[in-house]
Amino acid sequence: MKPAQIFHQYIWIINTLRAYKRLTFEQLNQKWQDDAVADGNSLQRSSFNRHRDAIQDMFGIIIDCEPRTYKYFIRNTEVLGDDSVESWLFSTLAVHGVLADSAAVKERMVLENAPAGEQYLDILIRAIRTNHRLYIGYRKFGAEAYEKVVCPYALKLFRQRWYLLALNDEKQMRIYALDRMTMVEQTDETFEMPADFSAQAYFSEYFGVLTDDTPLAHVILRAHKWMPNYLRTLPLHHSQRELESTPDYTDFSYDIRPTTDFLGELLRHSDGIEVLQPLELREKMRQMIAETLKRY
Repeated sequence: MKPAQIFHQYIWIINTLRAYKRLTFEQLNQKWQDDAVADGNSLQRSSFNRHRDAIQDMFGIIIDCEPRTYKYFIRNTEVLGDDSVESWLFSTLAVHGVLADSAAVKERMVLENAPAGEQYLDILIRAIRTNHRLYIGYRKFGAEAYEKVVCPYALKLFRQRWYLLALNDEKQMRIYALDRMTMVEQTDETFEMPADFSAQAYFSEYFGVLTDDTPLAHVILRAHKWMPNYLRTLPLHHSQRELESTPDYTDFSYDIRPTTDFLGELLRHSDGIEVLQPLELREKMRQMIAETLKRY
């Protein structure tokens, strides 16, 4: 069986259990045949058990069986909504499966461009996995190109661009955009990865990829018009908490480092968002808006 067909079956099992919550094997098999997942053939229990193991290994999704009812269910549904690689991979493959089944209507679907810099992903992931140093060529916007040896720590996808988090020779953590890399080579030299390093924890106090020394702040935003429901369905940050809601607005709080990435996101929503606290951040936003108005 082709890998694409196997992935399609994995995604079907996950999505079906998400939709119906709990199903016996017989119920799952009937839906499998109704949807012609395998050209109308039955789902064999041995194949299902192999798929369960593969789904857990690949996506971190645990499909368990309730002893009393013999119904299968997803035990840890929360992993489907986090920021992990497994969640992203599941989402990507699920979309891919839908698009593959929708080839007949491709002219009626408008997509965004694929992330830039993906040609370096293979070598970067291999270096991250084996803890090998990388020799990279890099050119910042409006700056001279340079070459540097770095220790690759993690990858992050943000706004259709891939970024590499790496430790340079000066023992400083730096972010490198893959679309600004001019070359990448894996060296023979390895490095020792800190046992307690977590990419999720490293970025947890930030929005986006800028990780400078901006102090942590307790930010309160007031969402107007359409924004409350937008933020409820697509939170700006994992620390988002809803404080108060009225017919005219809703207040949300965040414990975050308000870097340029975060302020840019707030500006992107124009008059739908208002910064209430801290006051220095509110004033900074006012100045940024005033500078923008000067250009018009």
